[in-house]
Amino acid sequence: MSISAAEAELSEDERAGLELVRDTGGIHQSDFWKELGVSSRKGSRIVEALVEKDLVDREETVYSGHNTYHITPTARDLDFRLLMAGDMLSPFIGEEEVDPNSDAFSQWIMNLAYEE
Repeated sequence: MSISAAEAELSEDERAGLELVRDTGGIHQSDFWKELGVSSRKGSRIVEALVEKDLVDREETVYSGHNTYHITPTARDLDFRLLMAGDMLSPFIGEEEVDPNSDAFSQWIMNLAYEE
C-alpha cells in the first residue's frame, strides 16, 4: 500500500493512531486514546486531524452506555484483494452460509490455485 501525501505529513502520534484504526478495522474513540496511551483530549485531536485528512471516518455511537464515536478506516483504505480469486469475489461475501461443496466455492478455489 502506497503512502498518500496526507499520510506523509502525519505526526508520530497521528501515524500511530492511523495504524491502530487500520489494525483494528475500527475502534471506539473512548478506547482509541487509551490504546495509544494519550489523554482523551490528545486522542480527540489526533482523530480530528485524521478525519480532516480523510484518512479515517468518525460516526457518533453509544458504547458502554456513553456517547462516543466509532473510528474506522476510510473505504479507499480497505484492501479487497484478499477476497478475490482472479476476477471472482469470494462466495462468502454477502451470503449467510456457503456450502463448501458448491460449484461457486469450488470455482473460486480453483481460481486461487491458478493465480499462483
